[in-house]
Amino acid sequence: MDKQQEGIVLSIDGGLAKVKTSRHNDCENCGACPGNSALVLEARNTLGAKPGDRVLIEVQEVNMLKAAFIVYMLPLLAIFIGAVFGNFVAEKMGYGVTLFQVAGGFILFLLSVLYIKLFDLNARNDVKMQPVIAKIL
Repeated sequence: MDKQQEGIVLSIDGGLAKVKTSRHNDCENCGACPGNSALVLEARNTLGAKPGDRVLIEVQEVNMLKAAFIVYMLPLLAIFIGAVFGNFVAEKMGYGVTLFQVAGGFILFLLSVLYIKLFDLNARNDVKMQPVIAKIL
């Protein structure tokens, strides 16, 4: 199912429209976006909306869940896997495990942050990940 939300088109830049929307229920507890009650999204303007138009924007929920998993869960899993791998390496080499666990967790955490940066750059250019104007109201 897709998430739909109303907004007002602020400006048009090529095939993208900047749309001002109010936050939906999923956003209220996050606080990652600036402002208290409104946020500005870039949405694909396939319907030819103009500045000032009230529009309905749509975001695929599958993509939202995928992005949330990558941003929130991947670093935690990376730390855990790094610590387990560090423990394995330390035991094989005959050293104390604590330092290797911390180092393994830290290294894989940094790699997960780099992956998140790459994912973010690719998501901005991926048409499937972008909100789209579904209807001009």
